[in-house]
Amino acid sequence: MDERRTLRVSETVREELSELIGFETSDPRLEVVEVREVHVSSDARHARVKVAIHGNEHEQNQALAALDHARHYLRHELASRLTLRHVPELLFEVDDNADVESRIDFLLKRARKSRREKR
Repeated sequence: MDERRTLRVSETVREELSELIGFETSDPRLEVVEVREVHVSSDARHARVKVAIHGNEHEQNQALAALDHARHYLRHELASRLTLRHVPELLFEVDDNADVESRIDFLLKRARKSRREKR
């Protein structure tokens, strides 16, 4: 598969997984999960799904266990929604940059607020 197609498939899988996890699963452990990135391999057999899990370490471990448990269901749902020859196996990883991004968002909001106050 060429690089552009791989990127399109990755983005489509990310959108569908976000919708599935966010709105269509009933497991309360998955409420703290946000799909950040998906990287589909060039042969479309495997996908690394980077997720941000909000909460303490115990909640994060429970959410990862829930994702691992729901992996086959999510893959089955992807197969029914997408027209792909091979639906990739899903491997979930915690996105370590989530804390950095939230810190950057906080600092940007604080800078905007201080700029407004100076006017």
